[in-house]
Amino acid sequence: MDKNAAELEIKKIREQIRYHGQKYYTEDAPEISDFEYDQLYRHLEELEGQFPELITEDSPTQKVGGPVYNTFAPVVHQVPLESLHDSFSEEELRDFHRRVQEAVGQVEYVAEPKFDGLSVALEYVDGIFVRGSTRGDGVTGEDVTENIRTIRTVPKKLTQPLPFLEVRGEVYLSDSGFQRLCERQELLEEKPFKNPRNAAAGSLRQKDPTVTAGRELDIFVFNVQLAQGETFTCHDQSLQRLKELGFTVPPVYFKSKDMEEIIRFIQEFGENRGQLDYPIDGVVVKVNDFAQREEMGSTAKFPRWAEAFKYPPEEKETTLLDIEVNVGRTGVLTPTGVFEPVVLAGTTVSRATLHNQDFITEKDVRVGSRVILRKAGEIIPEVVAVVDNPAETKPFVLPKICPSCGGPVSRPEGEAAVRCTNPQCPAQLLRHLIHFSSRDAMDIDGMGPALLEQLTREGLVQSPGDLYELKEEGLVGLERMGNKSAANLVAAIEKSKGNDLYRLVFALGIPHIGVKAAQQLCGSFPSMQALLEAAQEVPASGSEDEVKNVSKCRIAQVDGIGVDMAMAIRDFFQQSSVQLLVERLASLGVNMEALHQEEKGTILEGKTFVITGTLPSLSRKEATALIQKQGGKVTSSVSKKTAFLLAGEDPGSKLDKAHALGVQVLSEEELLKMVGETGPINS
Repeated sequence: MDKNAAELEIKKIREQIRYHGQKYYTEDAPEISDFEYDQLYRHLEELEGQFPELITEDSPTQKVGGPVYNTFAPVVHQVPLESLHDSFSEEELRDFHRRVQEAVGQVEYVAEPKFDGLSVALEYVDGIFVRGSTRGDGVTGEDVTENIRTIRTVPKKLTQPLPFLEVRGEVYLSDSGFQRLCERQELLEEKPFKNPRNAAAGSLRQKDPTVTAGRELDIFVFNVQLAQGETFTCHDQSLQRLKELGFTVPPVYFKSKDMEEIIRFIQEFGENRGQLDYPIDGVVVKVNDFAQREEMGSTAKFPRWAEAFKYPPEEKETTLLDIEVNVGRTGVLTPTGVFEPVVLAGTTVSRATLHNQDFITEKDVRVGSRVILRKAGEIIPEVVAVVDNPAETKPFVLPKICPSCGGPVSRPEGEAAVRCTNPQCPAQLLRHLIHFSSRDAMDIDGMGPALLEQLTREGLVQSPGDLYELKEEGLVGLERMGNKSAANLVAAIEKSKGNDLYRLVFALGIPHIGVKAAQQLCGSFPSMQALLEAAQEVPASGSEDEVKNVSKCRIAQVDGIGVDMAMAIRDFFQQSSVQLLVERLASLGVNMEALHQEEKGTILEGKTFVITGTLPSLSRKEATALIQKQGGKVTSSVSKKTAFLLAGEDPGSKLDKAHALGVQVLSEEELLKMVGETGPINS
């Protein structure tokens, strides 16, 4: 490859690494595996090695970790939190060993797990925890002290009060904790994290420490950065001392002067890594003696005295025996492959998700296919490719009816998921109840996910209608439910009967109908009966002409509704289970009429707003309500039609776009003054 071609290739790879680094570090939503990212990075290193004159200061190979953001206060590390150079083969480890011997002669190594989480520094003054920070770019991190305080295994007071101690560790989320978090996110209709590492990073960088506290984070501490009042001479001694001071250190490590013994340890550890409950992606090999470390020093990015061996993703070929279709608690039909068992990363694998119909179609996965399986991130089994489809196999298509309840399923345009639309579907009962009781829906105070899970488990609630037949005597005796709590809950349920109709419409869970759309519907159809009658008028769709007919019906004419929503409303209310639920709720005294709406002001009439950043006192929901109350409209993206951008702290790219388009930018104070005026405003 000549220099010009190399320059183009290097530029391309750098852009790919920066893009995927943004998805990984900033958004906690990686699009490629760690292995694929590592291969991109290794390729860049090789090209820059061949053409060193093309190395630039801003190259990813010259930077440590991820970027630093403005969410938290910056922390400049007294000792840089360096990254590690990666090896992917035993020969590369032997090369590392030769470099070490050339530099300092005979050495002893310590090999320990390479945890896959978020690297942090913990500082202690007189034995008291005073600050915790992320690695950031290695030189500057973020102050996440209050969030780290919520991690139970972080000692808040050391067993002995050293004048000053700074240690480095890895915050992680166990595999079991990750599964529980994903289940909760699914129930609450939140986008789940893709892997434990991103879940740990996203949890530690929450603005609200109470959110972090509920995420089951843990930590391993593996390095002394700075110490006053005590001297350490070698790594294994420091680990033992850290354990005595109250830290959780790596549960296993191996010490040897023989690199071949170290390699055998890595092999054996790798064979059993699937049995661990904490995420790892390799093993770190470190020179044990601190004086030798000092003599070897560091490059601009890596310490010369340590090397990270990263396990390649293990792949095995097997046969797909069956495809099971299960209904998740959000109603999504999830196909799961059942395979001839194979051993991957130390565990036997016989099942793996096939994600959705698009995945199955794209890879042409069939019952009887010979496929290649691997563990993504050493945790989640996945199908990499189809090797062969025997002649007798047939393409697989997801069923047209729900396997759980026999109800209709739908796949909205632009979405990959196929969902059951029956709100009475037993497979998604808990999720429906959580949604039904939530603040924006029926707003039943005290009816949270944990209690609803108890109620369904005990068989006390099998439908939203059952909530309105709960009695105090049936609730007393449940976990954390005494006489007073039971009385308060029954009172809250009774109070919810008087809610405005739009809350009930939203609570029913009509696909694509949010709070705002429910309000618009009930503004045009002020009773449940009127809405049901209008839904019956929506014509069947399919051809272009029929879609045009739908656009003429009354529901599609409602501001903000349109054809797709009208068809979703029609399909939803055509279900007999929905009609029976509405009848039952009405018989139990739940309000079926739109209440008197407060007359809207006209100060902001015809004005479109976009809200960005964190406002000083108003939540985004409160600001939206204030704007709508005065006749304004709130949208999610800045365009030429936007009249005002309401900007708070950390406004992001929307502020730049507003400036580029000449959109007027308002502060919260200016908005409050604006809605206090008595006449119209000019933009």
